[in-house]
Amino acid sequence: QVQLVESGGGLVQAGGSLRLSCAASALTFSRSAMGWFRRAPGKEREFVAAISRIITSYADSVKGRFTISRDNAKNTVYLQMNSLKPEDTAVYYCAGRLSYGSSPYEYNYDYWGQGTQVTVSS
Repeated sequence: QVQLVESGGGLVQAGGSLRLSCAASALTFSRSAMGWFRRAPGKEREFVAAISRIITSYADSVKGRFTISRDNAKNTVYLQMNSLKPEDTAVYYCAGRLSYGSSPYEYNYDYWGQGTQVTVSS
């Protein structure tokens, strides 16, 4: 059974940094595109970043501040978040896709983690 487990969330002041991790098990990780999404209070879940084997993509709201990366040897995908803003406060979800190609659309992903809370104080 595929499992995605996020970690690294927490409380940080505006301007600070956090690094989220997502460890995948029972997934052919190196052949899977991975993504990060988030749901802010009262809002729908939205795309944050995605990575195929080497190509990355980002939502405009995080471009230049967030970096997605992966370590296939550890079956782990990361989201480095810098220059955090209060509007980045959300539950962040890791997602895995049974395909090489990354996507900004939720419906393209086959597996989801439980989410990790990120809170940015002003």
